[in-house]
Amino acid sequence: MALYLVATPIGNLEDITLRALRTLREVPLIAAEDTRSARVLLRHYGITTPVTSYHDVNKRSKLPALLAKLREGDLALISEAGTPGINDPGYELVVAAAAEGIAVVPVPGPSAPLAALTVSGLPADRFVYEGFLPRKSGERRRALRALASEPRTIVVLEAPHRLRESLTDVLAELGNRAIAVCRELTKLHEEVFRGDVVGALAHFTAPRGEFVLVLGGAPTAQEAAPIDALIAAGLAAGTPPARLAAEIASVSGARRRDVYRAMLARDGGTSDREKKIATDPTENPSQIR
Repeated sequence: MALYLVATPIGNLEDITLRALRTLREVPLIAAEDTRSARVLLRHYGITTPVTSYHDVNKRSKLPALLAKLREGDLALISEAGTPGINDPGYELVVAAAAEGIAVVPVPGPSAPLAALTVSGLPADRFVYEGFLPRKSGERRRALRALASEPRTIVVLEAPHRLRESLTDVLAELGNRAIAVCRELTKLHEEVFRGDVVGALAHFTAPRGEFVLVLGGAPTAQEAAPIDALIAAGLAAGTPPARLAAEIASVSGARRRDVYRAMLARDGGTSDREKKIATDPTENPSQIR
């Protein structure tokens, strides 16, 4: 008896392993997040194994029946696309099966977050995966704010109708970071944009498809050192603080507000008015963001 977690293609139907195909043929039952997409895949490869639904809506009510099937024999779990359990149903079934001593066996393969990470051009040796960003802007900005000092590459998913709002919030909370925006991976209209957040906003004016965002991590102390040097040089040259903050932010990827605050820490002669703007952006939102 075993629960097989079978990774399936995220787009191109050729992206499936021989082991995955054999497993799907040999198990007596397949539990699928989306039975329609499952049948497309199975029909393509001539697999006639019975399929039952297992998704976010019915995963709790369906759990006892699937455990009963596992006590009698093997079961394969597949998601709509990619690896089961990664932003897809599977966690509860894995925990329940393991608690009963049933073997849980990975059959690895496609995964959209990993595919995006590998083609992003950003460091892939250490990264964090955050799944989908929250739908509401306030919650999304709080989630992004919690990642502001995260030095590792950050991978998130996003829906097309929220892409521009999310990129705007990323810019506000994390600054003009390096980013790769991966669209429709392995599909006909696959696209990978590499650049910065401002560039991504200019590029994706009418987003369509499925998106994975890969963001550069927060700069290390060594990487932040040139910003201090730019601030010192600009202040010495008499550049107005607001203009200097904008210039440094544009070349460094740091938030303009953070650059401005760093200036205040260096320049004790800055006016009370400018201090107010730096600590309270509502004082003049158009000047410091």
